[in-house]
Amino acid sequence: MQLCLDVGNSTVHGGIYEADTLRLQFRRGTHPIGSSDELGLFLRGVLRENGLDPAAVASVAICSVVPSVVYPLRAACVKYFGLEPFLLQPGVKTGLKIKYRNPLEVGADRIANAVAAVHLFPGREMLVVDCGTATTFDVVTSARDYLGGCILPGLGISVEALAGKTARLPTVEITRPEHVLGRSTIESIQSGVFFAQLGGIRELTERLADEVFEGREPFVIGTGGFSRLFEREEVFDEIVPDLVLRGLRLASLLNPPMPAVSPV
Repeated sequence: MQLCLDVGNSTVHGGIYEADTLRLQFRRGTHPIGSSDELGLFLRGVLRENGLDPAAVASVAICSVVPSVVYPLRAACVKYFGLEPFLLQPGVKTGLKIKYRNPLEVGADRIANAVAAVHLFPGREMLVVDCGTATTFDVVTSARDYLGGCILPGLGISVEALAGKTARLPTVEITRPEHVLGRSTIESIQSGVFFAQLGGIRELTERLADEVFEGREPFVIGTGGFSRLFEREEVFDEIVPDLVLRGLRLASLLNPPMPAVSPV
């Protein structure tokens, strides 16, 4: 089995693969991340509670956009699994040609998304929209060129900003409203953040298609924790919630296996 861990700004999204089958998914908050011991015990506990043997984990792969989490997470893998984890970072093989001006700036999650996209939908011009803490757009050509994209605040950030920067606006549940017109403060915030995000997705998709693909419509993949909220809006051709985990696993397979280590 392989343990894959996607460390985002808000949550750690984990998955257990057995060959090509995703056996288990789980999430926990990124902050506070805790010590390596807390992480190790958490990971082993999640596996046991779901009927999986931690000793059966043969490899670990990590991608992280939070640098401070990498060290305790690596230490947890070494101590509690006896495994040196694969880290998706600049310099490893991905099967992509990174055309960003500075490849070091590209988030590991964005690369993982692109790796999975070209594997699942080969030979297509694609746009990957990841609806998480931030909403990111990544453009990938049919020749596997990663060109770049756009980043805007996600739904969660928008709600938090309204609650934190105003005197009377509350934090609200993020949901798909049935009406644009809000008849209470909560409904008004929910409508505003949802339809603003939806409008941003539509506008940026159209502009990227015009600018990059000369008006040809790319295949648009939605992923991330909030992607299902837009399922009825027909802005995505396909929604793949676990796209990062798939890409992380595929990237790890392109690189030499990490050696087993003695637990410390």
